[in-house]
Amino acid sequence: AAYRAAQKEASQRLSSTPHEVVSIESQDGLQLVGHWFPCPDAKRVVLAFHGWRSSWNWDFGLMADFLRAEGCSVLYVEQRAQNESEGDYIGFGLTERYDCVDWANWAAERFPGLPVYLMGVSLGGATVLMAAGDILPAAVHGVIADSAYTSPRAIWQHVMGKNLHLPVRAATVIADLLCQKRLNASSGSYSTVEALKNTDVPILLIHGEDDHFVPLKMAFENRDACAAPCKLLVVPGADHAMSYYMGRGAYEAAMRAFWEHFDK
Repeated sequence: AAYRAAQKEASQRLSSTPHEVVSIESQDGLQLVGHWFPCPDAKRVVLAFHGWRSSWNWDFGLMADFLRAEGCSVLYVEQRAQNESEGDYIGFGLTERYDCVDWANWAAERFPGLPVYLMGVSLGGATVLMAAGDILPAAVHGVIADSAYTSPRAIWQHVMGKNLHLPVRAATVIADLLCQKRLNASSGSYSTVEALKNTDVPILLIHGEDDHFVPLKMAFENRDACAAPCKLLVVPGADHAMSYYMGRGAYEAAMRAFWEHFDK
């Protein structure tokens, strides 16, 4: 309850802070919206991607003051088919990864000379990790993923098995039908593991030890697959997307060290 109250207050504070609303057109013709918070004398640009059926201010409210204090100009992205961004379907990262590349290009063009970092929570974490396997502008110096799952298929199998007690095969069929019908892709057509095998972008993974939604083993799978420099911070006692709240000191230290290492 204390966590929810703190999150709610921080969320309201962030959304009511004056800022610029920006938009781009996605590769499939959707208007995508972002909330731009420039920082004077910025050291870097952070593009922040929220989770499934969540919002930019809800997922990043608690962290916003820290990002600003650390010299980050931040673009809080509205993921497709959520909030102000157009789209009929959430793509579980399969479609969002292309939007992420577009936003990275947007930042690289507008702020030449500043390092750009992609950051995401939950679905946002999967989005930025999948984008790491794509062609990103050289300005992207790193990716920070909090509570990321490995693939739509793997997370559906886990959730349906745990909550609905469906056998893996049934969960896979349902996940594939959903993705095929809505996204024209199989739920296993791409994964963070596949992306990380092919990336040269440094990665920081953060995961709660007690994550009941995305199992911790997925963070280890991501770490073990990564071809680029990769660090994993496991936060004791933290449930899904609660790592910053539960382990703020370790979380902030990990991010500072990551920036210090890769800003140059």
